Amino acid sequence: MKPEEHQSPSETKDLVVFDIVRESKCAECLHELWKGDFLFMEGRRPLCLRCADLDHLVYLPRGDTALTRRARKRSALSAVVVRFSRSRGRYERQGVLVEEAALDRAEEECRADSDQRCAKREQNRLRLAEQDRDLAASMTAVIIRLFPGCPPEEARAVAAHTSVRGSGRVGRTSAGRALEEDALTAAVIAAARHKHTPYDRLLMRGYSRGEARNAIRDALDRVLESWRCLAS
Repeated sequence: MKPEEHQSPSETKDLVVFDIVRESKCAECLHELWKGDFLFMEGRRPLCLRCADLDHLVYLPRGDTALTRRARKRSALSAVVVRFSRSRGRYERQGVLVEEAALDRAEEECRADSDQRCAKREQNRLRLAEQDRDLAASMTAVIIRLFPGCPPEEARAVAAHTSVRGSGRVGRTSAGRALEEDALTAAVIAAARHKHTPYDRLLMRGYSRGEARNAIRDALDRVLESWRCLAS
């Protein structure tokens, strides 16, 4: 096993169990551990769950936040399961190990108030959707002020695209949400580059981003200049 898989993923009070990505061996019973098995580190010694006295726990994959929270609360002993992601260079949570009775109790509690939690999720969804609509409308107004010649439907499309929650686009940055002109100008430039120039086709033909941007610079400038002027 590689060194990074033997190290604690963070400073935490939680017990940590590793969903291993390479074969290993229990230092106590010498049992072979294969990719996908669970391993516990006792100092520098890798242990199987039986030797670590954790084999009575059951695995609960991540995904249901309420169930996980309740199961861990009810379980006298629990552990966080992590796996090392080579592509991201960090440990990522996969789930938890909890006592079976605690999981059963948590599942009962979740079934009992599932309708209430569903209603709350729907309320949150509607609240966030309203916030997103308000943000997109405010962005549209700023874009039209900055680019009065931009067709209103295009301004709305740019605002809707850049403000998508969780997209990582400029509209979701702190500057974008604050309606800063530089951020929204950058969103308009990106939209115009993709929609009104051959930029995408050049990329498909093997141009680098820099080469493609240089090739379409004049065409992009013409579009932006026309949008900065009042519509006749």
